[in-house]
Amino acid sequence: MLSNRATPIYYGQFRDQVIRGEIPVCEMISLEMQRIDALIEDPKYWYDDQAVEGWVKFCERELTLTDGSDLYLLDSFKLWAEQIWGWYYFTDDKVFIRGKDGKPGKYATKRVKHRLTKKQYLIVARGAAKSMYGSCIQNYGLNIDTSTTHQITTAPTMRQAEEILSPIRTAIARARGPLFKFLTEGSLQNTTGSKANRMKLSPTKKGIENFITGSLLEIRPMSIDKLQGLRPKYSTVDEWLSGDIKEDVIGAIEQGASKMDDYLIVAMSSEGTVRNGSGDSIKMELLDILKGQYYAPHISIFYYRLDDIKEVEEGKYDPQIWLKANPNLGQTVSYETYLLDVERAENVPAARNDILAKRFGIPMEGYTYFFTYNETIPHKKHDFWNMSCAMGADLSQGDDFCAFTFLFPLDREEFGVKTRSYISSRTFARLPNAARLKYEEFMAEGSLVVLDCTVLDMMEVYEDLWQYIEDSEYTVECFGYDPYGAKEFVNRWVTENSEFGVEKVPQGVKTESIPLGELKDLAEDRKLIFDQSLMQFAMGNCVTLEDTNGNRKLLKKRYEEKIDNVAALLDAWVAYKLNKELFE
Repeated sequence: MLSNRATPIYYGQFRDQVIRGEIPVCEMISLEMQRIDALIEDPKYWYDDQAVEGWVKFCERELTLTDGSDLYLLDSFKLWAEQIWGWYYFTDDKVFIRGKDGKPGKYATKRVKHRLTKKQYLIVARGAAKSMYGSCIQNYGLNIDTSTTHQITTAPTMRQAEEILSPIRTAIARARGPLFKFLTEGSLQNTTGSKANRMKLSPTKKGIENFITGSLLEIRPMSIDKLQGLRPKYSTVDEWLSGDIKEDVIGAIEQGASKMDDYLIVAMSSEGTVRNGSGDSIKMELLDILKGQYYAPHISIFYYRLDDIKEVEEGKYDPQIWLKANPNLGQTVSYETYLLDVERAENVPAARNDILAKRFGIPMEGYTYFFTYNETIPHKKHDFWNMSCAMGADLSQGDDFCAFTFLFPLDREEFGVKTRSYISSRTFARLPNAARLKYEEFMAEGSLVVLDCTVLDMMEVYEDLWQYIEDSEYTVECFGYDPYGAKEFVNRWVTENSEFGVEKVPQGVKTESIPLGELKDLAEDRKLIFDQSLMQFAMGNCVTLEDTNGNRKLLKKRYEEKIDNVAALLDAWVAYKLNKELFE
């Protein structure tokens, strides 16, 4: 029955286990527990234990796993679903009442019951059966909701979204319980006989259709163009954070879904290695909600992760603590699988970022395709005041990054690295929230300058850079540049400093392959001495294309993920090699 004082059944069991120390939880889950406790204390919100039990009984009596075996719900599934189906509130709405016997109708105030949770965000490690949970939610809405509903599921690829529909197709084929036995009786080919002898629930070319209610569950591409303007009552979004998604597809779905009463969006994902996109912006909003800075009782958030990277360090970890990142560890994925991944992270640095993000929920910076994680860790603070250097420039377009990197030859074949970049105020203003915070960090350390303009004026850039060189008392012995967009800047440099030591370094496999290999060797041996976050960011985003002969070139893959400072470092390295005698 409805109660505005009762503690939810499955949450109460979970909370008791946490208090007894049987289940370790991270800071994010503890914050969500405080939000649920606040709902229990608030008399405006009502808990319905029967609604949750109905979902549990439907799933365990009717549904199957993808391989056809019987489905028995995990405790975590019940906890998550209880937040969706268990909470309600009442509003006084005006409804139209038709008149009797031809008399005109009228509006009257009526007390209406609404489901509280409209969106649920589930961030949990790989192997926690997230897609199976999403499939249970969609199946319940398709077959228990008697209204005609449009349901959608989306993922970075259409094949990935099939993981939601696949268990439903298997459940239809097996027809385990009495409801599915009834719904699957008959044949789709019976188009002329009695409708009672036709199949009522079936996979079709459109998706999965319930012919009794006219409801449809279909897959949609993860693109705003394909998702906006719909009226989906039940929607699931899979892997919205782990892929390279630059659009807020959840917001696009909600714009259409908000036309419906009691709509539901379930967004499931593991942590990703692509930073500063729309996923991180959404995550910042979720953290504000969890910390109480933004009141949103209609949003349920279960964000599982380790609190500290030290909890997975070699020789210090306790596998039981890993339940913080995956509450289904030992049930849907074995401890052995996690231990093997930990050993791989320790011995294969290139795989470290992906494992820490996907298995333990720790957000890591970039994919580190070319430079491994260890190679992108900044050194302690260094000051190269009054030293000789080679300067590299990647000027690109006027409304884009304008990057300069200074390379300082040191003892023991080491090289100091300093960088300075410029963007326009218009470019900065258009950044998503997560990227803006990252850029503000660069501005604070002095490696990024935002000029008040729409398009960068190369003369203004030149004057600011020259002032920086003079203030730092650098002696620029040689200058390497990519000729694209550099004419104006280079002409002034040559006029004021002579053309001696100025080297053109056009982009391409021919000029980049050997220098990239040499820089990689220096980075592996930790002989590139840099201390700026901007250089770490650029190296973490650095991706290279490799042809059949093993020749490489830098790939400027994405607009937001800047590698311009690595390109400028390459130009400085080429200029240094061509003018070594100037540094003797």
